[in-house]
Amino acid sequence: MKLHQLRYLAAVVQNGLNVTAAAKALHTSQPGVSKQIKLLEDELGFQVFEREGRNLTRVTPAGEAVVTRSLRILEEVQNIRRLSDEFRDETRGSLTIATTHTQARYVLPPVIQQFRQHYPEVKLHLHQGTTEQIADLAADDRIDFAIATGKHELFPTMALMPCYRWHRDLVVPVGHPLAAVAKPALKEVAKYPIVTYLFSFSGKSSLPQIFERANLTLDVALTAQDADVIKSYVKLGLGVGIVASMALDQREDSDLVQIDGSHLFPEHVTWIGVRRGRLMRGFMYDFLKLFASHLTRKLVDQAMRAPGHEGVDALFAGTKLPRY
Repeated sequence: MKLHQLRYLAAVVQNGLNVTAAAKALHTSQPGVSKQIKLLEDELGFQVFEREGRNLTRVTPAGEAVVTRSLRILEEVQNIRRLSDEFRDETRGSLTIATTHTQARYVLPPVIQQFRQHYPEVKLHLHQGTTEQIADLAADDRIDFAIATGKHELFPTMALMPCYRWHRDLVVPVGHPLAAVAKPALKEVAKYPIVTYLFSFSGKSSLPQIFERANLTLDVALTAQDADVIKSYVKLGLGVGIVASMALDQREDSDLVQIDGSHLFPEHVTWIGVRRGRLMRGFMYDFLKLFASHLTRKLVDQAMRAPGHEGVDALFAGTKLPRY
């Protein structure tokens, strides 16, 4: 049994049992991957995959146990490499973060600026996407940190540590009738078309449910992933924007009025996720502390050892999170 066979096995599983896609991800040939998988199965004495013709259709029960242990072994191999890097030079390395547009655009810039001042030799890689896209990157173990809000069930391998609280606000053009109302009622908001995020329309606190509970009709003019796109269409007069409270820039958005929506919409908590079992380098702990000052090294280590999301939630119960 060879290490590269376990890598091929993991790649096949992570690419939906598509051997061609796995070979592309591994920068090798499809026949080479198939051959190594077959050699591994011959050595094990049982099939890891069920097949229909040349296609892999599912992982066998015995194969599930092999895959689980293989992923664990590959993670430890990565940890050994990180340990080597740490002892060679703790100021060098790379840090890959996946997050949403709002975090990348409005929250992370000062954090990354401070981090770069301390660690100019650490290469930073920032991926932006929806929570589902971030979850895919986490499942493939392509990132060090995930930063998002809600949907814990999409991140079973990560310890999700709460960082800060926020709510949604209304944004309207200067001169809009709501601009003169300090705390508009939901009934007043419902008079206008709405421009907001795609993700706002799923989950237990979705906008449709909020309006439905008040027996109001939600008139959606436009949805988008990007807060800047939402604001652009609000400026064009398409409707009332509903965005994260931190997603406005006083200089760039001087032609918009931000209206506090904390009395209308539920509070959310943004978290940062780290894969359980990952060897944390010194600069990784420092990044976490810059992003959320209560995330000390001791607390992070405890969170990564805590059993499941319930264990992490219990660890942070009673923690007073800052409001963004």
